[in-house]
Amino acid sequence: MAVGTVTSSPLGPPANEKDAKALQFIEEMTKNCDSVQENVLCEILTQNAEAEYLQKWNLGGATDRKTFKSKVPVVSYDDLQPYIQRIANGDRSPILSSHPISEFLTSSGTSAGERKLMPTIAAEMDRRQKLYSLLMPVMNLYVTDLDKGKGLYFYFIKAETKTPSGLVARPVLTSYYKSNQFKTRPYDPYNVLTSPNETILCVDSFQSMYSQMLCGLIYREQVLRCGAVFASGLVRAIKFLTLNWKQLALDIETGFLNPKITDQDIRACMSKILKPDPNLARFVRDECCDENWEGIITRIWPNTKYLDVIVTGAMAQYIPILDFYSGNLPQTCTMYASSECYFGLNLTPMVKPSEVSYTIMPNMGYFEFIPHDSANSVTKPNNDSPSQLLDLADLELGKEYELVISTYSGLCRYRVGDILRVTGFHNSAPQFKFIRRKNVLLSIDADKTDETELQSAIEKASELLKEFNTAVVEYTSYGDTKTIPGHYVIYWELLVKDPGHGPSHQVLDQCCLAMEECLNSVYRQSRVADNSIGPLEIRVVKNGTFEELMDYAISRGASINQYKVPRCVSFTPIMELLDSRVVSTHFSPSAPHWVPERRF
Repeated sequence: MAVGTVTSSPLGPPANEKDAKALQFIEEMTKNCDSVQENVLCEILTQNAEAEYLQKWNLGGATDRKTFKSKVPVVSYDDLQPYIQRIANGDRSPILSSHPISEFLTSSGTSAGERKLMPTIAAEMDRRQKLYSLLMPVMNLYVTDLDKGKGLYFYFIKAETKTPSGLVARPVLTSYYKSNQFKTRPYDPYNVLTSPNETILCVDSFQSMYSQMLCGLIYREQVLRCGAVFASGLVRAIKFLTLNWKQLALDIETGFLNPKITDQDIRACMSKILKPDPNLARFVRDECCDENWEGIITRIWPNTKYLDVIVTGAMAQYIPILDFYSGNLPQTCTMYASSECYFGLNLTPMVKPSEVSYTIMPNMGYFEFIPHDSANSVTKPNNDSPSQLLDLADLELGKEYELVISTYSGLCRYRVGDILRVTGFHNSAPQFKFIRRKNVLLSIDADKTDETELQSAIEKASELLKEFNTAVVEYTSYGDTKTIPGHYVIYWELLVKDPGHGPSHQVLDQCCLAMEECLNSVYRQSRVADNSIGPLEIRVVKNGTFEELMDYAISRGASINQYKVPRCVSFTPIMELLDSRVVSTHFSPSAPHWVPERRF
C-alpha cells in the first residue's frame, strides 16, 4: 500500500496500514496513561478477587487505587516465595491468581543471584505478543525497506524442568519460542528470519548455533539486520563463527551437513536449504582465513543496516567489541522486559546506546514507583508507608525511581529491583533510562560499589588501552577478603588487535589506579585514610575464559538467551575456573586521590 494512502501518526509516517494501527495504539495508550492504568488495576483486582493472596488484605471487592495502596503491602520475592512454592508443589487452589497458573517463568539466574519462579497465566502470552507486534512498526519509521530481506537473529531455547505440580518452569523466551504465537506466526515480510523454527527449537546449543549460523551464511546477501536478545549473545555468535568457519565452509561447499548435527528436525529442514555452493564456500574462507575479525559482520553480511541487541545496563560493555565486529553499525535496543512482566518499548530505536529510553506501555500491568535517592543509593518510602508510592502519571523529569509492578498473573506490588530515571515523556507516558538493577556488587568495608560505578571505572581505565589497540572484551569482579586488608579483584579478558604492540605490565598497573580514581569517595577514603581496603587488583585471563564461564553456567541450568556475565562472582567453582586461566596480575602502584569532604 502506498504511504500516501496510510493513516498518519504523530510518531511519523507509517510504512503501511498495519503499522498505522500499531502506532495509533501506542498513541492511545500513552495519551491516556493514567486512565489506562486505573482500568488495568481494576481489571487485575476484579480478575483475582477470589485469590487467597488478595483476600488476605480485606479489599472487600474494592478496585480503586486508594484502597489498594492502603491495604496491600509492597513485597519482594522472599515474601511471595511460600505462596509460589505451594503452587509449584501442586496446590491448585486460587492462591495468587484466580486464573489457573499455566507455567513458571524462571529468572535469568544472574540478575539477583538465584533462579526465581514467576507464575504466569495463559493470557499473558497474548499480552507479550501485543508488545512484540509494536516493535517493527516503530523501527520502520527509522529504517526503510526492511520487508526486502531477512533478519539474522540468534535465538535459543533451554531445556525446561517440571515442578512437583507438573507445571513447567522455563525462561520467558523459551516459553515464547515454543508457543503457538511464535511457531505458527503469520507471514510478515518485515519479520522474516534466516533461522527456521527447527534450528531455534533445538535444545542443544551447539547444534542450534551451528545451524543458525549456517543459514545466516547461506542467506548472507538477504540479511538486513543482525541480532540476538542480549549483546552478549551476538558476541558469542561471532566468536562461534571464528571457531567454526572451516567446517561451515565445508558444508556449504559440499552441500552435506556436519555429522555433529544429529537433531533430525534440523537435518530435515536443512536438507531443503543447504545446496553445494563452491563460490560461497570460497568467499567464507577468503574472509576468515587470515583471522582478521574487524568488520566481519558487514563483510559477511554487507547489507546489514543495524544490530538489534540489548546494550543498556550491564550489556553496555559489549558496545566496543560489537563496534569492532560490525564497523560501527547502529546498535538498537527495542524493548524493555523481564520474566516478571513485559514493560515497554523504545520509540526512538536508532539513538546511541547511551541515550536509550524506554516508554512503559500502561496496558502491560499496573506500575508504581518508589522515589530513589541516587546519592545515597536508597529507595524510600518503605513498607510502613506503601500508600506513598507514585503512579506512572505522577513522575518527575530527571528523578530516579525503583519499579514496583502488579500483574494479571497475580504479582501484587512486587519490587522488580530496577532503578529507572525519567528522561522525558511521550504524550503523558514517562520515558525511562535503565540505570541498574538495585543491588550492590562490591563491598569490603563501608564502601558500596554498584554495577554502574564499576562499569564507569572500567570504561575510564580502558582509555589507557586505546593507544595499544586493545579493548576489554569481558569482565567480572569479587571482593577478596582473604587478604588483610581486603581488596577488589577485577578479571579482564582483553582483545589485543596487535599482539606485537600490546599494553605493558606497567600500563595495566596504571589501569588499576585509573579504576580506583573513578570509585566513590567512601572507597577512596578507605584506601587512603582508613587503610581498610588494599590496592585494587586486575587479573588478566586467557582469551575464551568467559566463553567457558558461560558454558559452565549453561551446564548448570542457565538460559543461553538470558545469560548475562555476572559482574560479581563468589561461587567457588567459578572462582577456580577464572583463577586457573590467569595469565598476569596487576596492582595499583599508588593510592588514589582523596581529601576530606568540606561540610558547610
